[in-house]
Amino acid sequence: MQLTGDYHTHTIYSEGKGSVLGNANAAKEKGIMNLGITDHGFNHIFFGLRRRKVPYEKADIEEAKDITGVNVLMGMESNLIGVDGTTDMKVSDYVNMDIYLFGIHIMPLFKSPRDRYYIMWKNFWASRKGVPPKEKFVETTTKAYINCVKKNPVDILTHINYKCFCDVVEVAKACSDYGTYLEINTKKEHITPEQLSEIEAKTSVRFVIDSDAHWPERVGDTKIAEDMIEKSGISLDRIDNIEGRTPTFRFAEYKSRNL
Repeated sequence: MQLTGDYHTHTIYSEGKGSVLGNANAAKEKGIMNLGITDHGFNHIFFGLRRRKVPYEKADIEEAKDITGVNVLMGMESNLIGVDGTTDMKVSDYVNMDIYLFGIHIMPLFKSPRDRYYIMWKNFWASRKGVPPKEKFVETTTKAYINCVKKNPVDILTHINYKCFCDVVEVAKACSDYGTYLEINTKKEHITPEQLSEIEAKTSVRFVIDSDAHWPERVGDTKIAEDMIEKSGISLDRIDNIEGRTPTFRFAEYKSRNL
């Protein structure tokens, strides 16, 4: 399966093992001409991109564009840090960004102890035990996802349900309503084929396939996605970064109207 763009990759600016240029070279070798450099959000305690490093990463991105001809996008995989939908990408950060991803991660700095409890601890311990948390906590995670999609001009929701639990159909409906893509992540199995099939049947959300590459060799990898698509039976027509298609992202539109 050939991607037209891989919009979720990491570099040494967070916990990736390769450089911006390394990812761009890997993308070019695989015929991928759109590449997102989306290091972990600022509030990630151990692996987050630091604001003071943003100018250096932007310079590396411009250099990679010039050398490879790949359309390299500066972005961030922001952390959901509040049940109210707040992420660690502030409006003041928008000027430096081309693409806006978000997801739920372990160990960011949350807005409050209450947000940490509901978003991280309940989901983390439930995933460790292998059973979903109580219904009210699933509802809270669902609400947090939906609030984020409503509140922020996010392009892609990454690895939904990875080490967390939500009503994927309700979240997918919100993504469809606001123009946010659901990611099929090929680094980790984060959703079941049955859930993916239900999302397609009950919503009109669009998908992208992303590698979540943490080293250049994995840029453009699609194996897990291909297996998931085959098992779920979803239509390839719902995926906007394959078969020559290129996604239309809401963040760029937002910036053109507001910045």
